[in-house]
Amino acid sequence: MNNKKLTLTALFIALNVVLSTVVVIPIGPIKVAPIQHFMNVLSAVLLGPWYGLAQAFLSSSIRLLLGTGTPFAFPGSMIGVLLASFFYYVNRHLFVTAIGEVIGTGIIGSLVCIPLAWLLHMDDFLIKPLMLAFIVSSMVGAGVSYALLIVLKKRGLLTKLQNYTKHKSK
Repeated sequence: MNNKKLTLTALFIALNVVLSTVVVIPIGPIKVAPIQHFMNVLSAVLLGPWYGLAQAFLSSSIRLLLGTGTPFAFPGSMIGVLLASFFYYVNRHLFVTAIGEVIGTGIIGSLVCIPLAWLLHMDDFLIKPLMLAFIVSSMVGAGVSYALLIVLKKRGLLTKLQNYTKHKSK
């Protein structure tokens, strides 16, 4: 286990849960939380897919338990962080990583929510508004994280953070 990655994952979870209570846009049965997407892109770049997946799952779980999230947060956030991580792993480009989050959450995640809605007996569930909400939310969150990562990269801090999390703690 990498203690530095575990610590950063815990910090991202805490920030995600707290900030998602402040920045949330309710749209029908969905609570749009751009902070989740912000954290997903940061996790993809700084933590990798498995710690990112843990961050997305635990953040969604805590938000659901606190009543600030819905079950629809699980497929979107988890698929989004995995696709963003994969895109980052393949080409190490920050913009493509943000696009991976939007595709993973906004398109694939929203489509995966259809069977989830059926399981929850939401017969009047409409996919078009859901997909639009997921796409907008993920674009906002991924866009803000992309801007932050560009600033960190220009100042040389992104490489330092990545090197910091690569080395195992003693």
